[in-house]
Amino acid sequence: MKLWMVAVGQRLPAWADTAYDDYAKRFPPDLRLELKAVKTEPRTQGKPVEALMAAERQRIEAALPRGCRKVVLDEHGTRLTTTALAQRLQAWQLDGRDVALLIGGPDGLDPALREGADERIRLSDLTLPHAFVRVMLAEALYRAWSVTVGHPYHRE
Repeated sequence: MKLWMVAVGQRLPAWADTAYDDYAKRFPPDLRLELKAVKTEPRTQGKPVEALMAAERQRIEAALPRGCRKVVLDEHGTRLTTTALAQRLQAWQLDGRDVALLIGGPDGLDPALREGADERIRLSDLTLPHAFVRVMLAEALYRAWSVTVGHPYHRE
């Protein structure tokens, strides 16, 4: 199984890329974390927000692996503890499909993506910059994996 982080936005600060890469390389070969960054629709042409999100939705859908489980990061999604995310990760692994975790652009995700997702989870009650989200999600997934295999990274 592979975890795909499909995120709107291609240019992040170097520190965010470095931190993401650090966590992504820690995953074992049978559970890889890969990033697919898609282009943000330009906000300079006066298009309505709905049109911007629809254009980004098309790019996200084009980047999704065929048959994957779609997990949307959404401020109204299910709140998970590390242990609950570890349990979710185990269930995903048993399902056998690749998992795509979707991160929206500046205006969020198109409603059609949110509604068509297999699940919606929340990373935080706070609004976070996209660079932080990628790093925090990579760390949370790594921590969840460490719980599932009894690795000492996570302590309670």
